[in-house]
Amino acid sequence: MGTRSARKRRRMLKNMVRDEISAGGVVVRPKGDGWEVLLIATHGGARWSLPKGHVEPGESAEEAAVREVREETGVTARVVEPLDTIEYWFRWKGAEGSLLIHKRVHFFLMEYVSGDPKDHGWEVDDARWFDLEEAVQMVAYKDEQELLRKAREVIARRLASSEKADG
Repeated sequence: MGTRSARKRRRMLKNMVRDEISAGGVVVRPKGDGWEVLLIATHGGARWSLPKGHVEPGESAEEAAVREVREETGVTARVVEPLDTIEYWFRWKGAEGSLLIHKRVHFFLMEYVSGDPKDHGWEVDDARWFDLEEAVQMVAYKDEQELLRKAREVIARRLASSEKADG
């Protein structure tokens, strides 16, 4: 009797928890002596964050990051390198009831290619370039603040190694 009850609880839990995979980008472009990063605003323009979204079936995380950046910001960017994966949990309430979502978001450092954030998608309230240091303070989530700090370190490392190669 205990085994059947444990199996039933595991099955119920499995139906109440869903894993989701998303991908996004830290899109940068040079400006003067520094760098700008592209952020999106949601929640009536009150919450700034990095562009990201679901990985579609048959799509790689890299492909999803490029697509989501384009759809949400109106900007085309190319992947430079993987940055990090952020994981978090949240509760979603829908018609079927309440689900606990375990989300993993694969972020990539991306370089601006073309486009204008004024052409951002309908699902965001705004998309704008910010100085990288300002963006660290602007984003609403601590995980994304850390991701922007990491992007700053990766950019510095890549610049230092390209200067060594040139010199």
